[in-house]
Amino acid sequence: MRATPGIDDVARAIAEGAQARAEDAGTRAAVALILRDSGAGIQLLFIQRAEHPGDPWSGQMGFPGGRAEPSDDGVLATAIRETREETGIDLSRSARLLGRLNEVRAVARGRPVDLAISPFVFHLGEAVTARPDPREVRALVWIGLDRLLGTTLRSTLAYDHEGTRLQLPCFRLNGHVIWGLSYRMFEDLEQRLRRGGSVE
Repeated sequence: MRATPGIDDVARAIAEGAQARAEDAGTRAAVALILRDSGAGIQLLFIQRAEHPGDPWSGQMGFPGGRAEPSDDGVLATAIRETREETGIDLSRSARLLGRLNEVRAVARGRPVDLAISPFVFHLGEAVTARPDPREVRALVWIGLDRLLGTTLRSTLAYDHEGTRLQLPCFRLNGHVIWGLSYRMFEDLEQRLRRGGSVE
């Protein structure tokens, strides 16, 4: 088994697993998990969202994406459009779709939201120049896949919910905290890789 999977391993692990759907959700959204090759190995893109009053995910780390619009030809188109709008990266031109992970039901401030999010995994096949929209994105952060699959970045986040303090799993890197929905989506990818034998 390999300590760090390659792009083909990721594609195979996604293809071999089932993709659960949240059929009863009234609203749809989609995000893009974008992988790229670098001198230090495969990296995964996260964004730090811009801060907006009333936005339950304001300022948090996550993946580029957003709610579906009537003009979108399905949620895959939503992921591509939102990524282009938020980061300037055109996945339809510069990336290959590796597959789709389980849909997740959104949670905001500890409460379920009538929103199903479809995560799609892409591989950037060429170097691109990102142009993040400052109205939506505060920073782009690339993190090595090997580090995310390891133990050094793993931590917990204290979260108070209805009088109970919970310790939620998260990643911590250079002041950034990745938790909640984004952590769950990556965990889905990680479990597929481990089941497929691509990660020790």
